[in-house]
Amino acid sequence: MLDFIMIPLVVGIITLGIFKLFELFARRKERILLIEKMSENIDSEKFNAIFPQQPNINVNTGSFASLKIGCLLFGLGLGLLVGFLIVFTYNITDYQLKSMAIGSTILLAGGIGLLIAFFVEQRFRRKDKENK
Repeated sequence: MLDFIMIPLVVGIITLGIFKLFELFARRKERILLIEKMSENIDSEKFNAIFPQQPNINVNTGSFASLKIGCLLFGLGLGLLVGFLIVFTYNITDYQLKSMAIGSTILLAGGIGLLIAFFVEQRFRRKDKENK
């Protein structure tokens, strides 16, 4: 029933895996180069030039990734449920119409879930800024 989403999903997962693998190797090389520079220049002035002192970073300013993923998955599940309810309520028998009804409600509810995550994040950041 959801055959239309399998190909983009598999391609996306493979692309993400390859990207993360290359990113892992690139970061490893960068870290090795920084360690080599530090070992060559033990002088504290040069160390501070490479690694300037950073101001205190507030731990509460995270990326809210778990909130976004959670709201997205909740929205996708809700969209799947609503899509099935639409199909069974209106007794749709055409395969393409079923796929379109379920797919569109999944995407719509997933987008709404991401919007909810965005507004929750904005409200949290606004409260955090007011408390400072």
